[in-house]
Amino acid sequence: MTNFAVDGGMPKSVEANDFYDDYGDTLREECGVFGIYGHPDAAAITALGLHALQHRGQEAAGITTYDGQRFHSERRLGLVSDAFSDGEAIKRLPGRIAVGHVRYSTTGETILRNVQPLFAELDGGGFAIAHNGNLTNGLTLRRQIIRDGAICQSTSDTEVMLHLVARSKRPRFTERFIDALRVIEGAYAFVGLTNKKLVGARDPLGIRPLVLGELDGHPILTSETCALDIIGARHVRDIDPGEVIVFSSDKVETLRPFGTVRPRPCIFEYIYFARPDSVVGGRSVYDVRKKMGFQLAAEAPADADLVVPVPDSGVPAAIGYSQASGLPYELGIIRNHYVGRTFIQPTQSVRDQGVRMKHSANRAVVEGKRIVLIDDSLVRGTTSVKIVRMMREAGAREVHFRISSPPITHPDYYGIDTPDRDKLLAATHDLEGMRRYIGADSLAFLSIDGIYKSMGFEGRDPVHPQFTDHCFTGEYPTPLTDRSSEVAPRQLSLLAEAS
Repeated sequence: MTNFAVDGGMPKSVEANDFYDDYGDTLREECGVFGIYGHPDAAAITALGLHALQHRGQEAAGITTYDGQRFHSERRLGLVSDAFSDGEAIKRLPGRIAVGHVRYSTTGETILRNVQPLFAELDGGGFAIAHNGNLTNGLTLRRQIIRDGAICQSTSDTEVMLHLVARSKRPRFTERFIDALRVIEGAYAFVGLTNKKLVGARDPLGIRPLVLGELDGHPILTSETCALDIIGARHVRDIDPGEVIVFSSDKVETLRPFGTVRPRPCIFEYIYFARPDSVVGGRSVYDVRKKMGFQLAAEAPADADLVVPVPDSGVPAAIGYSQASGLPYELGIIRNHYVGRTFIQPTQSVRDQGVRMKHSANRAVVEGKRIVLIDDSLVRGTTSVKIVRMMREAGAREVHFRISSPPITHPDYYGIDTPDRDKLLAATHDLEGMRRYIGADSLAFLSIDGIYKSMGFEGRDPVHPQFTDHCFTGEYPTPLTDRSSEVAPRQLSLLAEAS
């Protein structure tokens, strides 16, 4: 789900100095979705599921329910615990059908009207929808429907789906929903509800994940299996790429309107986004990340004393690297789990200390040692600069940086917030230039084939790649209609509102 209220410049809610120091140096997933049908505690279960998906979006959360007569919606800025920790919020969400959403906005501008699920009253009744992903023709479609007289209330591409469903002339809701899916491009996992149905859909390439679970005989749709574990639900299966699934009181419909397409799920779910305890595409995310560390040790050994993860994202790969290399694994960096995004500081000298709010050197471990720092990705490199400097100030003799993924050379347009290409370190520097920039004694990345070997393949199939890996290769699996349009994107209007 993308917020269009940006004109190619800096997010409005981020000061310039904060932006150039830290913003954009971490990959961020945009959203997580959850839906349940027929359960008497639908809202409470959805809130618990969203807690487990909090890593997929920390800026806003929402739940919509249907009680047999009316739809009820609670949408709030902030964390799930801020919005749904008290019983009063759940009491305001009666009903046996619910959909929920956690959101991260790509522009840094989060307002209440963009918080999902989005709701609209259609010809056949109400429809609420939650979306993980990004429509690569969403802006183009938005302009078309506005020219045709539509009135848009948000700046989210998800709203386009509401309009497309509303405009379909098909008699049944499911047919209208599929009509809308035929028009859109890009990556999506949708979960929606009407007054009779819970509906889910996954894009034809399966770029964004969606899984089916079951609790006490009631079906659940959600982004990751960790959301099923937290409520004691059973993981039934993954929703297939291109599958549309519809639950109602008397039946389950499984439809595949796009035929058979060779799937290409997002490789970054395994590298970074999914929680380590989730199972994605039949693979344990934790095991895959450990194997990436094993492979990295084989491809890029280091003459060192210790393996140190950059917490928390580098931990599984560091364990794998340690086991494969025989080097001891030590917590040379301690993470403060109670700090969110580095706050804006008034002076450069104080801003430079911001990384220490999140990470502190364990001097007793690293002093006098040659260390191998393991992280899962390198985006802009500014955080890596600070971590290497922090290790040296703590007395590390040598710092060898190892990244358990290939260099990120291209931006993403499918639901990952990445900087423009000219702000990606690997797109503007060669390997030696990157090493000098971050100040490490050596720097190495996992190869493209190494990633695929970690996933159980002999290597990347150049003719039919097994995963969506455009951030490393520049090979985008779908049209990028909004990017290739001859008409330059313009700033969209955005009414400021109290929230």
